[in-house]
Amino acid sequence: MTKEQLLEMGYREYRGEHINVYFKKDLCTHSAVCVNGDRDLFNVCRKPWILPDACASVDKVKRIVDACPSKALLYIEKESVK
Repeated sequence: MTKEQLLEMGYREYRGEHINVYFKKDLCTHSAVCVNGDRDLFNVCRKPWILPDACASVDKVKRIVDACPSKALLYIEKESVK
């Protein structure tokens, strides 16, 4: 899925250097998988509440987002420049 498609579907974009995370609050079932996965990455007491670059690795961001049962969280990994 592309960024444009996600935004058109109502997801909000949270940009990081290597990965962008997308969130659609209407889909969220509040399972807390995200905040329990990494409180630096996901912190509901902060604005913005998602900081993709606060996580130690892109792989960890992907694992946490993939664990979201409602699919309220999605991501697009950026191509690395070598």
